[in-house]
Amino acid sequence: MCPLADLDDRKPVAFEVGDENTPVVLVRDGDTVHALRDLCTHAEVSLSEGDVTRKGIECWLHGSCFDLRTGRPSSPPATEPVDVFAVELRGGDVHVDVTTTTN
Repeated sequence: MCPLADLDDRKPVAFEVGDENTPVVLVRDGDTVHALRDLCTHAEVSLSEGDVTRKGIECWLHGSCFDLRTGRPSSPPATEPVDVFAVELRGGDVHVDVTTTTN
């Protein structure tokens, strides 16, 4: 999908993945990469345009924050989690499996 070295720490980056061009936001946290559906469950806007905080990724429109590991919202107005996808690091490259969610 992309080289790990191309991802800046705690800076969200948008991608389209798979045959159906699933919108995915990647967030690097050291040697770990998180992949979530790039769509706020409250307002249906791109999470990749928001900021990464200690709580997770924050939606830029209304401030809902989603945990990077579980996709669960930690602040309103969102009440539903976003999909979290499996990530595998192979040879310095990030691979995301959008066919299986981990939450």
